[in-house]
Order: sequence, then C-alpha cells, then structure tokens
Amino acid sequence: MTGYTSPSLTNAKRLVVKIGSALVVDPEKQAPRQEWLASVAADIAYLRKQGTAVTVVSSGAIALARHTLGLAGGALRLAEKQAAAAVGQISLAQAWSHALSAHGLIAAQLLLTPEDTEDRKRYLNARATLNTLLEMGCVPVINENDTVATAEIRFGDNDRLAARVAQMTDSDQLVLLSDIDGLYTADPRTNPDAQHLPVIETLTPEIEAMGGEPPPGYSSGGMRTKLLAAGIATRSGCAMAIALGKTPHPLRSLLEGGRCSWFLPQDCAHTARKQWIAGSLTPAGEIMVDDGAVTALQQGKSLLPAGVLGVKGDFSQGDLVEIINTDGIVLAHGLAAYDADDARRIAGHRSTELTDILGWHGRDEIIHRDDLVMI
Repeated sequence: MTGYTSPSLTNAKRLVVKIGSALVVDPEKQAPRQEWLASVAADIAYLRKQGTAVTVVSSGAIALARHTLGLAGGALRLAEKQAAAAVGQISLAQAWSHALSAHGLIAAQLLLTPEDTEDRKRYLNARATLNTLLEMGCVPVINENDTVATAEIRFGDNDRLAARVAQMTDSDQLVLLSDIDGLYTADPRTNPDAQHLPVIETLTPEIEAMGGEPPPGYSSGGMRTKLLAAGIATRSGCAMAIALGKTPHPLRSLLEGGRCSWFLPQDCAHTARKQWIAGSLTPAGEIMVDDGAVTALQQGKSLLPAGVLGVKGDFSQGDLVEIINTDGIVLAHGLAAYDADDARRIAGHRSTELTDILGWHGRDEIIHRDDLVMI
C-alpha cells in the first residue's frame, strides 16, 4: 500500500461529508454543538471558495428531540423514533441553516429513504434535485427520513446513505467523520498492537473482517457499516476517508494532512446505471450459480439458466437480485429477466428448452450482462 498516494480534499470537485449524532448533539444539553457546527460550516465555506461542491449527510434529529418529548435514554419504539424524528428534524435543519448562513451559504434539506435510492425512477429524481441544488451553490443537508421509514425498510445508518448520496451526485470524495481517525488492524482501545492503515487499496476479505460487529461507543453503527459504505463508494469511483471528527475544524485538519484512512476508488468505471445496480442495499432475491457460471460471469458474459442451481426470494421481472456461488459469497448484482417462480422453473435448463417449459418465448438469459455488475 505504500506505493499509492492518498487522495486530498484539495483535489475534490464534489465532496460528501457524513456526520453522526454523537458529533452533532451535545448529550448533556441535548442541543446542537453550535460552536463545532460553526467550525464545520467555516470549513465547508473554505472548500466552496476553492471550487468544491459539498453535500452534508447529518444525523441527530432523534437525539435532539429526546429532551423535548420527554423520551429518556434507552431504546425507543418505532413509533417513538418516528415522532422524535419529526420533531428533531426541525431543530437539526435550523442548526445547519444557521451555521451555514453565517458564511453566506444556503442550506437545503432532503430526507431520503432506501426506496428513494433503490427505485430507479425515484433515484433519478433525487439525483436531479441534488445536482440542481449543487449547481445553484447550495449545501444539501441530508438525513434518513425516519418519520416514514419502517424498521424493515431503513438504511439503519447514515454511513451507507452517505455512500449512496456520493454515488448519486457523482462525487469524487466521501469523508465519514467519526470518533476514530481511521481503520486499524484491531480495536486500538483494547489492543496496543493495533496498526493504523492510512491507505486501503482494495476491500479484501481480510480488510472487511476488521470491521467486526458494531462495538459500544462507535457512532453510526461502528466500523462495519463504514466498510460497507466504502464498498459502495469505491465501486462508484469515489475515494472515501474515515477521519476523526470530534475536534473543531475537522475538514481543515484533513486539508492540512491530518491522519485518516483513505479507501482508493476502483479503476473500473461503470455507467451511472451500473453504479446504481452495484450500490443496491436491498436485493429482492438470490440466485445461486455453479462454477461454470462463475467463470462465465468473470469473463463478462450473461447469466444463463443452465448455470443456475437455486433461486430464493419472491422477486419480479426487473427486480434487483444477488448472484452467489456455492459458498454463499455474493459475486454480482443484476436485474432479473424473469420473476422468481419462472426462474425456478427454468433453473438448470438450456435456453433452447425455455419455450417448452414456460409456454412462451422469453429471454435466453436470466440476467443479461448489460444488467449485471460484478461485486
């Protein structure tokens, strides 16, 4: 990894900054950290003057509403979370608007759900809105729409939301401000031998294993969700950094060479449509393939029914599904040319047999290569 140069914020044309609740909200006052937000707004203003368009993904709505609504610490019921989000989002938006307006910047609020990024039409609409706001010189401030998202259909963390926003806006850099200054080989709080990794070229299984399960004290889901975000961002050609956010002016610190971990973007440049396919968070089903199909997919070919060993889920034609090998490893994402029931019927059969099996003539492929992205 030492042969690779770390990216720099000075080169960013479009930047997404993700900020968690622990940074935004003072737990004692249960109010926004005004001075810290002011320092971040000053950093954003500086970047804007240098020609960098900045988008903020900010948590904090539910935390800000706990005191107002008399919700003590501890887990909240879904309905309580939704109510708290509705109340707290006003305070959160006001805090960002106040901090940014001090530098002549206009804040714009967007609330997104996974459906806004998974549904292609809604994704394109949200993308058009964001691009227009950035072109107008605004600073979009985005949060998950917790007032309507159910427990089953949520991002669950703003790390992955930020990665999807970076993809949506064609950003070249994403910064996750955290309570730690990057990725270590082990938890540095418990292991004195843990080594800091300044540059991660590729998300190997060994790197992904360093994420572990979300530990206590980590904001926004811990290191595991940050590595998931890195996968989405880097496949879209976006570099991602995990950096310490607790101190004032965290972005200026990065500009001045502050320690962090950079994840390098992948070289392969997908079309915008294939980036959307690759970054999907909620596949509707799963298709297991044999070794021959794995080889064919790696050579850039389509997935034919003959190579399919099994089908799981209840998906429709056009839905996004995962393609896995016999070890359960996800190989690719793709758009199904058949619904789940028909896919099960033709699994393992040659394309020449499909009309006799189905009683109608469909595509020769279960997933065409134009609708498929290797993961």
